[in-house]
Amino acid sequence: MDLFTDSWTALRTTVADLADEDFARPSGCAGWLVRDLVCHLVIDAQDVLITLVTPADTEPTRDAVTYWSVGHTPPTGEDPLDALIVRLAAAYQDPALLKFHLDDVGAAAGRAALLADPGRPVGTQGQVLTAGDYLGAYVLEWTLHHLDLVAHLPGVAGPPEAGLARTRAMLEQLAGARFPASFSDRDALLVGTGRRAPTPAELAELGELAERLPFVLG
Repeated sequence: MDLFTDSWTALRTTVADLADEDFARPSGCAGWLVRDLVCHLVIDAQDVLITLVTPADTEPTRDAVTYWSVGHTPPTGEDPLDALIVRLAAAYQDPALLKFHLDDVGAAAGRAALLADPGRPVGTQGQVLTAGDYLGAYVLEWTLHHLDLVAHLPGVAGPPEAGLARTRAMLEQLAGARFPASFSDRDALLVGTGRRAPTPAELAELGELAERLPFVLG
């Protein structure tokens, strides 16, 4: 629960501190500008609010790690939902409006998380998790998108170290393999999820694991 709060607060704070011109820069998500990614975060915050008030009467079917599915084809930005996000983000025009909407809905999602009973089952996307596991799953979401947010913004603060470490551990569980100890948590996530290509030296260290990259989470 603390990691969810810390990761989400750090991400929202970084967005709040962005200059207007930063919203027109590319993000680490294929086909998305920073403004598109921030608009996606608004949708994410809405999903958190909806899920936390959707109780389930059955036993959990997923946990914080198995909530995520793993593919190996990176997104192209051409998915219809991705295209919708781009159009929606463009409608804001003034970055201040987008900042306000994220702060408003995002703060509500943060408060809902603090009030949630971590052991209570909730339903989302046809699956059931405890609220605690659901919020734990979103540590990965916030951390990876924080990396996406700052991908082309030198000097802008990245995600908290604890969130990076936890997200790396989750990715390694999903992959069923560990990344080399020489990889920082940030590099393990960027390379492991296909957000950047490994260097020749990194490829050599990855060994057979390199053949399974990237691990695309959805």
